[in-house]
Amino acid sequence: MGGHSHWAGIKHKKAIIDAKRGKVWTKISREITIAAKMGGGDPAGNPRLRKAIDDGRAANMPLDTIKRAIQKGTGEIPGAVYEELTYEGYGPGGIAILVEVTTDNRNRTGSEIATIFTKNGGNKGEAGCVAWMFKPQGLIRVKKASVKDEDAFMSQALDAGAEDIATDDSEFFEVITTPLNTDKAKEALVKAGYEVESASSIMKPDNTITLDEATAAKVLALVDALEEHDDVKNVHANFDIPDEILAKLEA
Repeated sequence: MGGHSHWAGIKHKKAIIDAKRGKVWTKISREITIAAKMGGGDPAGNPRLRKAIDDGRAANMPLDTIKRAIQKGTGEIPGAVYEELTYEGYGPGGIAILVEVTTDNRNRTGSEIATIFTKNGGNKGEAGCVAWMFKPQGLIRVKKASVKDEDAFMSQALDAGAEDIATDDSEFFEVITTPLNTDKAKEALVKAGYEVESASSIMKPDNTITLDEATAAKVLALVDALEEHDDVKNVHANFDIPDEILAKLEA
């Protein structure tokens, strides 16, 4: 069993808040379009598209909006040409940050991301400055309430291809897989009767930096500002916030 992942918990809570805003539809639409462009418009043969569609449905995105996003990706209807980029930088306390974006104007997005870093006590770095600190992984969050026998669950998760099993809070188990095996492992766990809350690709840091309260507040402000940007898809960082400090900041 791995240890707690407070950052994953923070991201989960933030995702719920974002979903209520509606802005998330724009980001998911772009992901659907890119997934369809790269792997075709049939979700049965395109795991990335299938996940993006699932995300859209979970966010109550209209089916017509999902269909149009797919058609833009396959070229059936015209649309903006998006590209995926990753920006790297440092935040307060020296933490490392990776920012994944989807943009139709890299110069504009790059400049705006740099400004967000600067205004929030960080700085955007050169390509490769922090990427070496992270490794790609798959993360499947399983509701503990659906796990009746913990030993049996761990055995089934390992059989499904899990590399590690952790817990981020009292509600979920985190099943860590390789990025390529995430979709297959998710399907196996669902078939076994477990309730999967989410399945996604993450960039896991090799090491984390534990933050004090003052630095944690600054870091969360920077992360929030980055995630608020329309072009930002994901933010990955190597910080950890102790439970007692996180409770104070969330109060």
